[in-house]
This record gives sequence, structure tokens and C-alpha cells, in this order.
Amino acid sequence: MTVPFSARTSWNLLTTKYADALQAMRAGDAPFFDLTASNPTTCGFTYDRAAILNALSRPECLAYEPDPHGLLVARDAVAQYYAEAAGAKVPSHRIFLTTSTSEAYSYLFRLHCDPGAEVLIAQPSYPLFEFLADLDDVRLVPYPLFYDHGWHLDVSSMTARITTKTRAVIVVHPNNPTGHFTSGQEREALEATCQQHGLALIVDEVFLDYALDSRAGERSAQRSFSSGEHPALTYVLSGLSKVAGLPQMKAAWIASFGPKALLEEANARLEVIADTFLSMSAPIQHALPYLLANRHGVQQQILSRVRENLAALDHTMMDAPVLSRLTVQGGWYAVVRVPALSNGEALAIRLLEEQRVVVHPGYFYGFDGDGWIVLSLLTPAEEFATGIERLVQFFKNA
Repeated sequence: MTVPFSARTSWNLLTTKYADALQAMRAGDAPFFDLTASNPTTCGFTYDRAAILNALSRPECLAYEPDPHGLLVARDAVAQYYAEAAGAKVPSHRIFLTTSTSEAYSYLFRLHCDPGAEVLIAQPSYPLFEFLADLDDVRLVPYPLFYDHGWHLDVSSMTARITTKTRAVIVVHPNNPTGHFTSGQEREALEATCQQHGLALIVDEVFLDYALDSRAGERSAQRSFSSGEHPALTYVLSGLSKVAGLPQMKAAWIASFGPKALLEEANARLEVIADTFLSMSAPIQHALPYLLANRHGVQQQILSRVRENLAALDHTMMDAPVLSRLTVQGGWYAVVRVPALSNGEALAIRLLEEQRVVVHPGYFYGFDGDGWIVLSLLTPAEEFATGIERLVQFFKNA
């Protein structure tokens, strides 16, 4: 019997040579050095276990109070987060709770896109977006970030990619994996373009709290899109996964902004979408105020780890001029330019087999050509330092 499957799920499900090599290495007993670790709950950070578990066991969790926006107590906590982190006044009635930013993207794709519609997204970027777009019958159209003594958003190239099918522009602020914060000038150009062409602006700020350069000159670049004027319909996304280092809690949100009449219609339609699913559980919603209030301890640990590993990377690479680390303004990742000894997958496999070091090849994130690797700065410091030493030795001997 032939069972019909949706064309939107017709992905190539065969594993890659890199995935096979990584699985084989993980199955063995010999130690290896994972420079891609990005799950904060397994990277050695200290959490206030009692506070977290107590927040999840509140009596209010036993009551069912459906609200398409999410419970007011939770939305008020998100509004308070923006007041503290960004100095922004975000009305609670403009906030929608979701179980993840992935779900938030899906809501917004459904809100703005008919099948076959196009959404512009910066590249390099996180590969998950392609699957999210496929599942909502949306076509992603990449526009470039380019590197010239730092990363820059190419607004003119982005504008050239707008067609009659374009419905929205996605910006990750700061970008994953480049760590590029959208500058004030870039933001103005993005907003003007979206306003002119009638496009929604979707801004993913999950890494906003992890700015690595706190100099006064950098602060305008790190300003949240939740603050300031909003000439175009704008959605700001974030969640506990990065803000509190708690991906397992499955709590995220959409904050909406824009011209009044347009914003009211968007929110009315978004209410229906959210009301159809009502996906976030009561325990997480009631816990959200406490989890957000206790975010600072884990954030400080993560920032300390990221800065320590970044310094170790720079120090160790001084012994290998063939390697260069690209500027990073925020987030958890570093991009390293390496000799293109072979294609990205083959190089990553060689590092696995010869040095037992795990890296992500640049093509995972849409980098053009070979000679790029992406490293996570969350890896425990001792493991990271050893992995970087092996990485440098590999290229010195190549």
C-alpha cells in the first residue's frame, strides 16, 4: 500500500558522512572535545534548583485559565524583562506567549504568508529556519551579511530581493552564528524598507543579553527593537532558552509593535491563531515571573564562560597565523577562518578522526565556499582549551 506524504516533508533523510563519523566517535570510549556544545543545561553551569522547582509547583498551576495571549501574570513578567533589559515599555496586551521561538515563527508565517510566499533572511544564519519555512509552505530568500572589519547587513542587496511574493524580513539580533548586532543605521534602513514595501519585520533577539562588547559606542547597536519608534509592523521574539539558559522549559514570546491600525488588525488575527493552539502549559506560565527574575545568575556564568573561551581561542591562535577569528559582538559562537584543505564536511571529519575535535563546518550555516568553521563558546573551559590546542596543532601540521 502506498501512503501519501506531504511534499513539505520530502527532505533528504539520509545521514551525512559527517553525522555517521560523529555518531561512531560518540559510541566509542575514547575522550573527545566537543567545540559545538550549545545546551547550557549540560555545560556545567550552576542553577538554583530549589527556586526553579518551587516555581513549577505553585497551587495556581492546577487551574485552567485559557487566554490566547497567555496568562497576564506571565506577560507582565515579560514586560518587566523588557523594562529592565532594554528600557522599553512593552504593553502586556501586545505580548503573545508561545512554547518556543520556533512556534512563534510558525504563528507569524501563518499570519502573513500564503503558500509560496517569500520571507527574506540574513545569511549566514541558523539552519533550523529552513525546516520551519518548509512546514508552513514558505520560501526563504537569503540576503547577505558581509564581512569587512566586522559584519555588516547588506540592505541594498536585501532590497533587490524583494518581489511581489515577499511578505516579511527576518533579522536575528545579534545574529547566530556571526554575533553581529544590527546597527542603528542598519535598523533605520530595514524599517524604512519594510514600511515602503508593506513588509513585516521579524526580529529574533534570543541572544540580546549576551553582548560581548559593552563599550559606550556599542550600546546603540545592541539596543532592542522593542524600544524606539516602529514605522513598520514589527515582531520581537525571545524566550527562556537563552534569556535564562532554560531550553527545557519551553517558554517564549512575541512582542508586537507598529502603526496603530495595522498593529490592531495583526494582533486580532494573531489572537485567533494563538487561541487555536493554546499551547503553553499553566505551570510554565505561572513559573515565568520567577524564572525571569532569577535569570541574572546564569547569564553572568554564561557571559564569563564565553569571554574566557574567546580569550583562550585568541591566545592559542596566536601560534597559528593561518587561522583568524572573525569579530563577534554577542551570542555564544565564534566563526574561524581556516585553510580550505578540503570541503567543509571532509575537513570536519578529519578533525574528528585525527584530533577527536568536534566543530561545525561553515556550510551548516550557509557560509559561501570552504574554509569556515563555527565553534560554540559554551563548552566547559578546560575541554575548550584542549580542543583549541588540538585544532591549532592540526592546521600547523597540515
